[in-house]
Parts: sequence; structure tokens; C-alpha cells
Amino acid sequence: MYNRSFFRTQLGQAAFASIAAMAIFVVFSSQIAVTAPAPVLATYEQVEIA
Repeated sequence: MYNRSFFRTQLGQAAFASIAAMAIFVVFSSQIAVTAPAPVLATYEQVEIA
């Protein structure tokens, strides 16, 4: 199914663009370091209003 004649069609070009976009997304998302943000509100005294 995935041969040169398929990628010459409009559907094949859309499939290629989708595959390329997913690959780029994986590359960019793997470079993001997931860190927890510093708890800014924890430094202030919190008062509960009843």
C-alpha cells in the first residue's frame, strides 16, 4: 500500500504530512523536561474562612 504511486496521490501526501507531523511532535516533546512548578502559594499563610 505504501509505495511511490500511493505517495503521489493527494491522500498519500496527506498521510506523509501526518506521519511527518507525528514524528516531529515526538522529537520536540521528548526534549521538554517535565518539572513540577515551585509552590508559590505555600510560602504565604493561608487562612480558611468558615
